[in-house]
Amino acid sequence: MPHPMPPLAVTAFTATSALGRGREAHARAIADSTGGLAPNDFSTAPLPCWIGRVAGLEDEPLPREHAQWECRNNRLAWLALRQDAFIEAVHAAREHYGASRVAVLLGTSTASIGATEEGYRRLDHGAFPADLHRPAIHTPHSLAGFVASLFDLEGPCLTVATACSSSAKVFANAERMIRLGLVDAAVVGGVDTLCDSVLFGFNSLELVSEEPCRPFDAGRNGISLGEAGGFALIERAIEGGTTPLFIGYGEASDAHHMSTPHPEGLGAELALRDALARAGLEAGDIDYINLHGTASQKNDEVEASLVARSFPASTRASSTKGFTGHTLGAAGIVEAVMTLLVMRDGIVPANLGATMPDPLCGPQMAWQVEKADVRIALSNSFGFGGNNACLAFARRGAAA
Repeated sequence: MPHPMPPLAVTAFTATSALGRGREAHARAIADSTGGLAPNDFSTAPLPCWIGRVAGLEDEPLPREHAQWECRNNRLAWLALRQDAFIEAVHAAREHYGASRVAVLLGTSTASIGATEEGYRRLDHGAFPADLHRPAIHTPHSLAGFVASLFDLEGPCLTVATACSSSAKVFANAERMIRLGLVDAAVVGGVDTLCDSVLFGFNSLELVSEEPCRPFDAGRNGISLGEAGGFALIERAIEGGTTPLFIGYGEASDAHHMSTPHPEGLGAELALRDALARAGLEAGDIDYINLHGTASQKNDEVEASLVARSFPASTRASSTKGFTGHTLGAAGIVEAVMTLLVMRDGIVPANLGATMPDPLCGPQMAWQVEKADVRIALSNSFGFGGNNACLAFARRGAAA
């Protein structure tokens, strides 16, 4: 089992999704149980489903000096970075530690593939049109490259693409790099945007619902896809600080199937147990779990069983996919931000969309919004191929 890790400070964090821009938009949605899903108006061909689309993204191009990075995914990154004084926090870290001592560790699933799709739709005598002759945006590293360039950072710059656990696993990368002395701080997070490859790809797997998703509902019939961007700044914790703490993580790969989780949730359970061990906690110490809860048949079945057999009834748990949709490579960071807001505000989000609980769900499930003293919380992210991650967070003084 892993040894307990020294806690790290989450000195800044933000998210932008279909719920709005920045932390307070997400906090209001949690408190009011207001979701951001709407009928699909995005795909280039009709596809009856509901999506979590970020409003106004089409009207906010990148600044001229960053035009080489222009694409929908980097637009959303730029929009998200400008919320909650996050840019100022990163500038302060760069000034304090030096440009080479701040890492950029970002997760994404499809990166800028929407721009590549456009290039193929607009082929000019077999070649991309001139305005898309920008190789940097046609790679999986487009997002991290853009963010590192934006902040003029010279530390490690890494893209993690482990499907839906991508922007959770970057927290683990940050802890290892800081512990090993490679860096003093890390910008972590992720961005994924809607595109035809996402919408029609998941639809071809028969995973997309024609109605708003209903995580953990007995009659659930598929996921709702969304787009989002989120970021956090991770540093060594200082005594007497007030920022929330990142106290543990677990990672596992069950490699059971390309897109279906292990039927007994072995990889998910291993990630959960490792997160608790690194945090020095027992299951009974956990006040809230933000569940991966996609509303697919197998994911919810496995996760519901895992929570029901592993945690006491006092632990509260819910999925927030009914608020934002499944934001793929951005799911880990968006749900980490939601978890941090739950700890800050003491408001547990409803399991939005579900009206008939799956019989596998235990008493831990919060079907309606609840008030609770949340001192320690987990956030689950389970990706295709069994790429599983679990993050542990705490309020100051809660995990001493």
